[in-house]
Amino acid sequence: MKFFLLPNERRELEKKVELIGNVLTNLYGPDKLILKAAKVEALNLIQSEKLEEKVLGYQKIVLEDPSLTRVPAAGELAEILATIEDHIADILARRTVEEDLERKVERKMQERHEEYLEEIRRQVLKESGNVENAQTLKKLARLEKLEETKIAATAMSFLRPRSFSEIVGQERAIRALLAKLSSPFPQHILLYGPPGVGKTTAARLCLEEAKKRKGSPFAPDAPFVEVDGTTLRWDPREVTNPLLGSVHDPIYQGARRDLAETGVPEPKLGLVTEAHGGILFIDEIGELDPLLQNKLLKVLEDKRVYFDSAYYDPDDPNVPQYIKKIFEEGAPADFILIGATTRSPEEINPALRSRCAEIFFEPLGPAEIKEIVLKAAQKLNVKLAPDVPELIAGYTVEGRKAVNILADGYAIARFKNPEGDALTITADDILEVVNVSRISPNNLVRGSDTYEIGKVFGLGVYQYLGSVLEIEGIAFDAKTPGQGTVRFNDTAGSMAKDSVFNALSSIRKITGIDPHNYDLHVNVVGGGNIDGPSAGAALFLVMYSAITRTPLRQDIAITGEISVHGRIKPVGGIPEKIYGAKQAGISTVLIPFDNLKDVPRGHLGIKVVPVKTVEEVVEIATQKPLLTTRAV
Repeated sequence: MKFFLLPNERRELEKKVELIGNVLTNLYGPDKLILKAAKVEALNLIQSEKLEEKVLGYQKIVLEDPSLTRVPAAGELAEILATIEDHIADILARRTVEEDLERKVERKMQERHEEYLEEIRRQVLKESGNVENAQTLKKLARLEKLEETKIAATAMSFLRPRSFSEIVGQERAIRALLAKLSSPFPQHILLYGPPGVGKTTAARLCLEEAKKRKGSPFAPDAPFVEVDGTTLRWDPREVTNPLLGSVHDPIYQGARRDLAETGVPEPKLGLVTEAHGGILFIDEIGELDPLLQNKLLKVLEDKRVYFDSAYYDPDDPNVPQYIKKIFEEGAPADFILIGATTRSPEEINPALRSRCAEIFFEPLGPAEIKEIVLKAAQKLNVKLAPDVPELIAGYTVEGRKAVNILADGYAIARFKNPEGDALTITADDILEVVNVSRISPNNLVRGSDTYEIGKVFGLGVYQYLGSVLEIEGIAFDAKTPGQGTVRFNDTAGSMAKDSVFNALSSIRKITGIDPHNYDLHVNVVGGGNIDGPSAGAALFLVMYSAITRTPLRQDIAITGEISVHGRIKPVGGIPEKIYGAKQAGISTVLIPFDNLKDVPRGHLGIKVVPVKTVEEVVEIATQKPLLTTRAV
């Protein structure tokens, strides 16, 4: 037997003894451990600085044997500690089994109690008589009769995309959405984009696909709960709140009869709990009441929704267990939020944006609209005249609207030929639809391969839809040299008017021409408020052309802010503006050089040229260098 320990052996045993002390403290609690130690005369021993005495103290406590008095030798410590550990393991195992049995007994007692109450309720109902009468049975029969009558599905429900391949032009957005939902750590998401491009359908299909992916947090039965933010109504007094849930008090709000009679408030769970474990999709989330948005943010943080009522009494024996649990613990609301909006990001609650990943759906170009029309025609099993897809694409940039126009054309063609099996939708059918529905062409401005003096195409954007602005200008010699005037649209915003004067300063600085020697009239065809600096480069070009009588290409469009020194500064909305230019038949778009990173890949085959100065703009737009006073 060893009578001494090496230093490293003693340190190892000291660690074990300290660990045993911690386990016993957690097992019994500090106070109870001291009482047990005093009972077996081990209190002084476990407080001793000597390792051997501490081991003896813990041995007496675990074995509950006060007769142990011999302090173990150094060589016996390891064996005694092993015995102590075995006894502690037995105690822990026994306690675990006892706790498990207690839980099972409690659960069984609760089940028996609920079964007993349910049996009493059924007996009371039976004794009180049948709740049905002749009137209620008649109404039930009428409802069942109505259920037997069905009409055909609507065109939109029939033609709604059923797979990713049917959502056209959104491959990048769908890939980003699916990646974020399939991750083991999915994110809340905001979807931006114009209406009718497939945001809702993409979200629904991505959830179904994410369920199949390995490591997905979504169960096979994960719900997809959809609600429209424009129609979601709630009462700030929490009388009703379909999104988060509400509490019906037993007096004024009509709690369930059996609860009202005992004065118990009834909590009504909301959509956030219905979406637990799945996705809550809020369409047009930007239209949601701002105060309700803040309440929703709280639920996103807590992953629970809490209820309160002045009528709730936790000590009331009439309160059912499920109501007590809801009031005391809240209802689960662990879901992924997907919000869709046609608003710009700046209009969305910043706190909501900070909690969400953001994905942008692309505007649809003519090629995508044509593809959507052709796929819808296949579903309808009809033929299209060759010019029909192009015709529909000229009237809308929305996939949903394009399908609507086609469905209306199908109805007209079927009305004309009710008996025919092979149906063909013609251009006349589509024109009849647009005339009856008063649908205006999508873009009246068209580019061409000609040259004109004092006319240029600018680019604008509104809610993810790019548009081409036709800007024209004319210059006359001023009646009095140096006292020329400038006339610009009164409806234009202040920033656009500032851009006119920036452009005039640039013309004078760079060309040497004094614009004050001319009476200038600049007009944005169609009028409207074009507030913003991005028309600056286009305004420079049109006034330069009018003053110098230089023809401009009509197959280009330009966007960019202009500085007084003639530099082209970056602007926003570049992807949407490029899509808008493509729709108008523009072949080349000039953008600020600093916006080159914003050009989407595969930008519809349109040529995009980055520029830094007005000299570059003029050379591209006129196919010759900038003129100066010497050349003029």
